[in-house]
Amino acid sequence: MLAQILTVFLIANFSLSDALLSQPLTVRWRYQSEVTLNLTPAYDNERIYLPLAGGTIVALKAKDGQLFWRTEVGGELSASPIADESAIYVASETVVKANEKSAGALRALGREGGVTQWMTPLVRPLRGALSLNGPRLFAGGSDGRAYAFDKRTGGVLWSIPFDSPFAGQPVAKDGRVYFGSEDGTLLALDEATGRVLWRYRTKGAVRGPVAVTKEYVFFGSGDGYVYAVSNDKGRLKWRKRTGAGVEAVALVGDALLAASLDNFAYFLDLKGSMLWKKQLPGRIAAQPLTVDETALFTPLSSSEGVVLGLKDGKQVNSLPTGDELTSSASPIIVGDAVILTTEHGLLAFARPVTN
Repeated sequence: MLAQILTVFLIANFSLSDALLSQPLTVRWRYQSEVTLNLTPAYDNERIYLPLAGGTIVALKAKDGQLFWRTEVGGELSASPIADESAIYVASETVVKANEKSAGALRALGREGGVTQWMTPLVRPLRGALSLNGPRLFAGGSDGRAYAFDKRTGGVLWSIPFDSPFAGQPVAKDGRVYFGSEDGTLLALDEATGRVLWRYRTKGAVRGPVAVTKEYVFFGSGDGYVYAVSNDKGRLKWRKRTGAGVEAVALVGDALLAASLDNFAYFLDLKGSMLWKKQLPGRIAAQPLTVDETALFTPLSSSEGVVLGLKDGKQVNSLPTGDELTSSASPIIVGDAVILTTEHGLLAFARPVTN
């Protein structure tokens, strides 16, 4: 699915240049694995935490890709993990027979060795991606429950049942947390209590993270539209049709970038007018990585990441992977490296070292 919330765009202690993605980038290191997942890796300032099949997490040094530790939590990983300065938060599910329902669990793993610090059992597994805001960890369940956990203890702060499963990425901002559900509903909840503030219903699943301003909430739906609703009451302001389901939107300055399963990237102003659109060599299921005036896309079934300039939508760079991009894991930046997930592991691109 998608990858990690808007933290995918920037990382602390790293000075981004508007020329970073448009400058020549070469492969600095690669980590080989035949069991990558459709889950975006977690990361902090120094390390990448790659989720693999079989309930495995590996910690890699961002500088050179060397293995730092490896841990197995059991079962299978069920949502994209997330990390902060103290832990890596991981959701998993039990492996069951056909027609049986799996149980879930949420864990915090220590940074230095991957040892479990706490574990919270769940009736059903979490899906989509985990997200953090202050002391709270947010996630949606396959049973239609929206959760807030205490990230220090794993305690459930609130758990609210809804009619449809969740498989997206919660976004918390300014005291509210937004959940998109499989029945096409966007929910705005009070971050502290889980109380429903408003809901807006579309005709397709809402899976990607929303983009939020003081006045508006922007999001995409599986019904092929990009939506803008009011932040106060969730009332429709405008919607823009694309050619297929929209799984990723991102605010870039005073404009909105949307990626669609019709192979196109769309760039809109905040009133919904089209500034440009660009066809890419495959469907776009992953959240694009934006760095100032550029955006990196990883189209499915292609063998390169594509960098577009946001002023006019023209291609300004490419990142050849040598492998087909089959994962909807989002690209990330860690330190000075751009990290892509392929069907055969991770690739780290960086500017060539000059003597």
